[in-house]
Amino acid sequence: MRKKNSLLGMGLTAATLVASLPLQAAEMPKTMEEMWEIIQAQQKEIETLKAKSQGLEEETQSEASEKATETTSTADEGGQTKEQVKELERKTDVLAEAVEKLRTELYIPEEFEYKSMYGLGPAASKVYQVGKGLSIGGYGEGRYQTFVNGDKEDNADFVRLVLYAGYRFTDRILFNSEIEFEHASTGKEGSVSVEFAALDFLLDPRANIRAGLVLLPMGFLNPIHEPPFYFGNNRPEVERRILPSTWRENGVGLFGELWPGLTYTTYAVNGLDASGFDSSGIRGGRQSGSKALAEDLAFVGRLDYAPPGMPGLSFGGSAYVGNSGQDQTFAGEELDVFTQLYEGHIQWQYRGWWFRALGAWGSIDDAEVLSAAKGETVGENNFGWYTELAYNVLPLIWPETTQYLAPFFRFEQLDTIASTPSGFRDNGAFDRDIYQFGVNYKPIPNVVIKADYRNFEAEDGRPADEFNLGLGFIF
Repeated sequence: MRKKNSLLGMGLTAATLVASLPLQAAEMPKTMEEMWEIIQAQQKEIETLKAKSQGLEEETQSEASEKATETTSTADEGGQTKEQVKELERKTDVLAEAVEKLRTELYIPEEFEYKSMYGLGPAASKVYQVGKGLSIGGYGEGRYQTFVNGDKEDNADFVRLVLYAGYRFTDRILFNSEIEFEHASTGKEGSVSVEFAALDFLLDPRANIRAGLVLLPMGFLNPIHEPPFYFGNNRPEVERRILPSTWRENGVGLFGELWPGLTYTTYAVNGLDASGFDSSGIRGGRQSGSKALAEDLAFVGRLDYAPPGMPGLSFGGSAYVGNSGQDQTFAGEELDVFTQLYEGHIQWQYRGWWFRALGAWGSIDDAEVLSAAKGETVGENNFGWYTELAYNVLPLIWPETTQYLAPFFRFEQLDTIASTPSGFRDNGAFDRDIYQFGVNYKPIPNVVIKADYRNFEAEDGRPADEFNLGLGFIF
């Protein structure tokens, strides 16, 4: 929202003026610019009246002996001028104070720029751009889904509505949070969850502290998952099954920029819960900050580099290591279930082109005993990778347009049971290739309309293909 259109700011200014100045309703300033114009005009008038007052005083002294009556009149006029100067100075001080309060206490940037900061999505980063006080943002997405084969039912779902609430206490201390409402109602398998809630202590560009419920900095979409910033109505399966987004845990860590273009994030967090692992991967082991078992801790770190001389290019990687047993017993044994997960990624944007590639590999120790306890095969290793390519075609047709229309293609390959523990069978249903193509259209940068088709192929079975039509937005 533009600063000069802020109802809150105008309300504060109006209240201050009504309380302090004898102005009529028609004289009330409606924008910050009008207030500054009033202040500048009053300052000029003060200077003029001061000069006039000084001239009258000099005239009074030089002519006092010759024109007593006229001197008295001139002195009275000088006194009135001094009173006018005092009144104008008072009005000017009141207006200046109101404007300064707007700029510091309730500051909203006049031209807000949506950009990712400190490892969070553009809408989630709004709190970093306020001078002080409250920041509100959010996003939402919904879709219609129809299946081409199989026995699944077509559905329409408002997938999620998210509110970001942040508060900047000082220049160095702020709070940021994400509250997500899934599937429109808690009565139909929906939920309300805190996706992240953390305090940031901004100490130095190279080393800052974050503590609370944090997003694990792995992959593209776990930290930045707002719908205008990825293609298709569904997040890539590699970043749902191998990297289990949205993945958040309780923890504390450091983040910063070591030198231009080289950023890092690292946390110590509570570990995963191996009782939630199954044939589909480690996704069920996320504890999401809800009375999380913390007998075992884990460590996660990420490093990214965006070469200053090559705008649009960035690449990096991340790693997660830690035990997941949490002092629990599986098939009569207390297991460590040491869990590792590594990923590498690259992204390039150039003259309408968009390219992404990501690969991930994971390992689970004690998978044989864990599989026996679970009654299903838990893979010793899992892996996945995907690549996608898109191009904004509108500038070819309409060179001056600010709208965006990009067809895209994505290929994914993943297997949550890439390596089978001894004595257990592989399940080819989890060994999948996914071909996806579609289009993203943005009439404005904050709003996206999406259409895509996903073709699934599995080693065993025939998963249903799907067509998706949806929309998303940020604010």
